[in-house]
Amino acid sequence: MFFRKKKAEVKPESSPKEPQAPVPVAGGGGPSTAFLTGDHGFDQRTLDKLLGAIARVTEVREIEELLANIVDTSIEITQAERGLLILTDKAGELSVRVARTRGQQPAKGEVRFSTSIVKRVLADREPMRATVSSDSEALELGTSVFDLKLRAVMCVPMIADAAGAPGETGALYVDSKVATREFSQKDLALFNTLALYIRIALQNNKLHLAGLEKVRLERSLDLASQIQRDLMPAMPKDVPGFDVHGWYQPAEHTTGDFLETLTLKDGRLAFALGDVTGKGIGPALIMENAKGALRTYLRLLSDPAEIVSLLNRDLAPRMDDGRFLTLFLAIFDADGRVRCVNAGHTPPVIWRAATQKLETIPGHGPALGMSDDFDYESEAARQLAVGDVLVAYTDGFDEARSKSDEKEFYGEERVMSALSTAAASGAGAKDIVTSIVRDVLEYSGGKRYDDMALVVVRRTS
Repeated sequence: MFFRKKKAEVKPESSPKEPQAPVPVAGGGGPSTAFLTGDHGFDQRTLDKLLGAIARVTEVREIEELLANIVDTSIEITQAERGLLILTDKAGELSVRVARTRGQQPAKGEVRFSTSIVKRVLADREPMRATVSSDSEALELGTSVFDLKLRAVMCVPMIADAAGAPGETGALYVDSKVATREFSQKDLALFNTLALYIRIALQNNKLHLAGLEKVRLERSLDLASQIQRDLMPAMPKDVPGFDVHGWYQPAEHTTGDFLETLTLKDGRLAFALGDVTGKGIGPALIMENAKGALRTYLRLLSDPAEIVSLLNRDLAPRMDDGRFLTLFLAIFDADGRVRCVNAGHTPPVIWRAATQKLETIPGHGPALGMSDDFDYESEAARQLAVGDVLVAYTDGFDEARSKSDEKEFYGEERVMSALSTAAASGAGAKDIVTSIVRDVLEYSGGKRYDDMALVVVRRTS
């Protein structure tokens, strides 16, 4: 809850335009020392009392405790019998947020107050006081003042600042039935000064809570990120005839990029790489769901086209409009044959050792989630010779932006160039991954604009 003060002109208590009583007398809208009397001892005690009250308010962090403390402090500092924190909603209606009585006790029963005084304070943005010496004067202030037999009332505005949400305005209000208790102009000045620091305390409290919420959210995202890292597959080792390595990095705490490698029961290697549209928790949840389903299908089926078709039928009905998952799935036989399906993904690349040329694997259908009943078809198996390298990556690589000009992209040609250089040197899968990643991060100055995932498979025998 953010509050601001508005400086108002202090109206003289004896102004001919302002009747003496029972009409409320306006006080200063900002902090002042009008409550000081010139009596050093008395003023020192008043200041000590004020500073002690301010310290107690500013120390409280829990919002409910803080609001109750504010009203209790208002009662104590003004020696009133009752105190209220009154807020307005978006429609401008008044409601009592906190009602307390002397002795730090909650008010019992129906809580009534002078709505006319509160409305005037909020309209004029000026603190007010009223002393009632007769029933007729009470009636002039409203039926609540008359019915409650109130003899003294003070009210100060609590106005939301520009950073506050609409409706976060209100007033601090104290009253008393004791006939001998009259609120003076100095009482009003003291009450208004206290209210100023209460506004600051409320603003600091909101900033504190916002900071705590930010920390809580960051911790939650860190936890989600850690869980997702733990769920990322370990790269398979000792796969007969193949050297495999992968890398991923989220643009935020969690990633929607899809990386899964699996050694099937018969020893064959399978990997899938994909990208869920968007960033953050939502795409990450879709990605983990897809990975779980894919593992199951890979253990039961051998045709990559059938697997991708079933995965699409499983995911598509549950994906929101505008969400989709690009996916590349490849299954390798021990003799070097690879059967694959590209569902709307960035075309993977094969580097041929014999010719040192590149070939791409085009799409075989739309991304998952775009058509619920689309049937994917596998292309004829491709043959990898010893030394050949297959690389699949997400668009976080080719769409990486230049550190010198964000309008320039890394592009597919640079990915192919980095692959060719590393593969031609005879590097293994891990070193090829390192070379491509290093090159793209140097190009972007280390910035990641999107999730990034990459997998490299090199046939070794």
